[in-house]
Amino acid sequence: MTRGVCVAEEAGRTVCPYYRTMPGTKRFQHVIETPEPGEWELSGYEAAVPITEKSNPLTRDLDKADAEKVVRLLGQCDAEIFQEEGQAMPTYQRLYSESVLTTMVQVAEKVQDVLKEPEEALVVLSGGGTSGRMAFLMSVSFNQLMKGLGQKPLYTYLIAGGDRSVVASRERTEDSALHGIEELKKVTAGKKRVIVIGISVGLSAPFVAGQMDYCMDNTDVFLPVLVGFNPVSMARNDPIEDWSSTFRQVAERMQKMQEKQEAFVLNPAVGPEGLSGSSRMKGGSATKILLETLLLAAHKTVDRGIAASQRCLLEILRTFERAHQVTYSQSSKIATLMKQVSTSLEKKGRVHLVGWQTLGIIAIMDGVECIHTFGADFRDVRGFLMGDHSDMFNQKAELTNQGPQFTFSQEDFLTSILPSITEIDTVLFIFTLDDNLMEVRTLVEQVKEKTTNIQALAHSTVGQSLPTPLKKLFPSIISIMWPLLFFEYEGNFIQKFQRELSTKWILNTVSTGAHVLLGKILQNYMLDLRIGNSKLFWRALAMLQRFSGQSKARCIESLLQAIHFPQPLSDEIRAALISCHIQVAQEKEQVACPLLVTQQTLSTFSMSGTLLNIWFTKFSDILLSLLSRSSPFMGNMTVTSDNRSVKNIPKRNAPFWLGGESIRRVGSLSWILKDE
Repeated sequence: MTRGVCVAEEAGRTVCPYYRTMPGTKRFQHVIETPEPGEWELSGYEAAVPITEKSNPLTRDLDKADAEKVVRLLGQCDAEIFQEEGQAMPTYQRLYSESVLTTMVQVAEKVQDVLKEPEEALVVLSGGGTSGRMAFLMSVSFNQLMKGLGQKPLYTYLIAGGDRSVVASRERTEDSALHGIEELKKVTAGKKRVIVIGISVGLSAPFVAGQMDYCMDNTDVFLPVLVGFNPVSMARNDPIEDWSSTFRQVAERMQKMQEKQEAFVLNPAVGPEGLSGSSRMKGGSATKILLETLLLAAHKTVDRGIAASQRCLLEILRTFERAHQVTYSQSSKIATLMKQVSTSLEKKGRVHLVGWQTLGIIAIMDGVECIHTFGADFRDVRGFLMGDHSDMFNQKAELTNQGPQFTFSQEDFLTSILPSITEIDTVLFIFTLDDNLMEVRTLVEQVKEKTTNIQALAHSTVGQSLPTPLKKLFPSIISIMWPLLFFEYEGNFIQKFQRELSTKWILNTVSTGAHVLLGKILQNYMLDLRIGNSKLFWRALAMLQRFSGQSKARCIESLLQAIHFPQPLSDEIRAALISCHIQVAQEKEQVACPLLVTQQTLSTFSMSGTLLNIWFTKFSDILLSLLSRSSPFMGNMTVTSDNRSVKNIPKRNAPFWLGGESIRRVGSLSWILKDE
């Protein structure tokens, strides 16, 4: 077999995957059709908002889309990851920018140095929330790669809140810089050379900021690498409660030290999320693409005794583009699955994502992240990991006997979930044809006795086919076939990474789209988010400013009133640390967000300038309160939501408008209108 050659079939001919100059604005040959620079790249577009928190113009009407359109729109947003910087309008550096590729090569060379002399060395991947779960996934993958080559594992991970945060939503844990430093000290004790890759999609997590600062103070041992997707000028500049520097100050210091290669910042722009601020989606995918490209390039080239190069990086990046192409070629089946999941959730059923090997980790991530994104119950969408996971976690004991919120294993599914599955539940089986298909078949047969709502996401390679007895068990299968392209051992991991990314894209699209169909989204903003950490506090504040047009100070006052209701706001409460407000908010079932009503947001209402200091358990309930206020369009109707009745709801055909768009559904409300 020929080593070091990767070819792809395109339009019936073999093409070189390496970069080549293209006419027009693009420098490289792309596998997929990447968008041209968009409205969000204009310097004045939502100028005060970081890229990762901006609203994406592509999905401005996401709340009005049907399932097929949701898949198409979110697929277009994912394609923006591979978009090149505009030649006429180079506002932001992108993944394919020369500066980013150069930094990736430099970091890959540093990883190579550690791989050549691994004694007393370590590579640490660290983050909070989605970023921490990605750190976990990638450390597992690259340790598996090294074990397969007969090498001692060199990777470890840190996630804010420890291993329990891998399988459960514990967002508040990322707000402490000191916690991040203490955890870093523990895992690196006795090491002489450590590369610390800190991941913070929005350049905002104190957990990561503290670690980066600590590394810069100890460069004799540590090399810090910061990964995020905002320009440093957009990094969070609010004070960190237990640290002396802001995140922006830490990142600026790293930029200065990068001149001597004592620190690195990798922060290409990949565009706003399809669902504003939902960094579990594009931010998580871009993290995986960037770091797996960089680290795999280091492994492939060090084994051959050659230096890392842009050419090698681009070869791998193209494979991720191909993953996008292969994934979204299944759009119609993805939309069908989305509608099934939405139906189960609407009927108060459960959705179980059952994945084998690392695809199970992707399933767990998707389920956990629905909790803070959509205000979902942890039982609504849940992932399970089939197969052995004994060597994956740092502290497996943290996950033992911790209660139902922390169940995720094959044993947990068989003993706790399977007996309680009902006909209104949906179960998705996620596997490759290299997995134990007899085990898959046995479990499918057991589940099918409980519900007919089962589907499969099956990955295969050219030449493989799903056994007929297993195939007949599923009414619908999303079957993704991957070409045979790679021959060396590290190359096989590219296909593993492709399958994981494809699964992530599908699950993110399905769970997001299902909640869109349930009415959890307004335009492209999440309504039922929970204020679980400082990032979500500031996001809620930004939403209030956007929809009210009021000042930051007034919105803060209203948000604090909502959080602390029924306790009146005192000067002491106003002066309290953000963490105090977050703690109070977490003690409530869900976040309380007030809405300031102005002529700008409710042009048909005669309430211009009115401040509604009414709090409810869900952001969407504030909109319910608006509907209950008197206006020229109120009819003598009743709406029931969560066992509450409110009088004076608009007539069904009343021209009620919010932000210029007719309200179809609001948040989690189930509309039941009846004449008095």
